[in-house]
Parts: sequence; C-alpha cells; structure tokens
Amino acid sequence: MDAVDPERLDTGSLALFTGFAASAAVEAELAARGFADLRFSHGYVFQRLVGAAPTVTELAAGLGMTQQGASKAVAELERLGYVERVADADDARVRRVRLTARGEDAVRAAREARAALEERMRRRFGPGRLADARALLAEMLDALGGTAAVRRREVRPPR
Repeated sequence: MDAVDPERLDTGSLALFTGFAASAAVEAELAARGFADLRFSHGYVFQRLVGAAPTVTELAAGLGMTQQGASKAVAELERLGYVERVADADDARVRRVRLTARGEDAVRAAREARAALEERMRRRFGPGRLADARALLAEMLDALGGTAAVRRREVRPPR
C-alpha cells in the first residue's frame, strides 16, 4: 500500500493520524491479551493513577473535567475491575482511587504492547530513521508547549 502524500496533510494531522494508528495497534494487542474493554480515553485516567491514589476531586482537577465526569469514569473502571476506591490512610472519610491488580496488569500489558510496536517500527524503518523521527516529534512537542504535561503525566484529553 502506498503511503499518504505528505504534501496533502499538515504536520499536525499527520502526527495525529499516526498517533491514532499507533493507539489502535496497542488497543488491538491489549484486546488480544484480555483487556478488550479498555478504551483510548481510559488512558487519561490511568496516567493519573500510576504511582498515585488521588481523590475523585483531585482526579477531576488533573483531567480538567467536572467531578461528575471523573466519578463516572472511575465508576466505569471500577465496574470493569481496573480501579478501586479505598479509604485514605489518615482520614477514613476520604476515598482515594487506585489501580487494582488487574489495572496494574493492564498498564504492564500496554507498556509491553507499545514496546513491541516500537520494535516493529525499528525493524521496518531502521534504528536511525526511527530515532530521527522520534527526536523531531519530541522537539515539535516541546515547541508546542506540551513537554511539561507529558513529563508530569498531566496530558489532558482534547476538548
């Protein structure tokens, strides 16, 4: 199959569509590993729970959404077995959200799927070309002001 003509799309669209295709490949691998119920949007919640246990209010603030929206997302992930609400160690009235063992397994599977995709791209394009593409994308992310959010695991969904 022929590649898309890069002159027909702007750089942002090419990067976005490439990211969508990469995400679809990771989602397919996750489904094959028993995590077919996960969606792209769940990743925004997961990034806030890796190594942390925020309250729903803190989660909502970090995601730039309403508390009701965050509660709905947590309830869905709770129903699917990926997160749980637990009492705060210092104040039992406060409930914190954390990943369950299934949630941790999903994070591990997603990391492995992304690493496998990276290796697939390395074999197809060669390590030098892939490294150059990654470096350029990282520089573009920085030029557009997105680096800090990525480093802090604070990427927000688009509006």
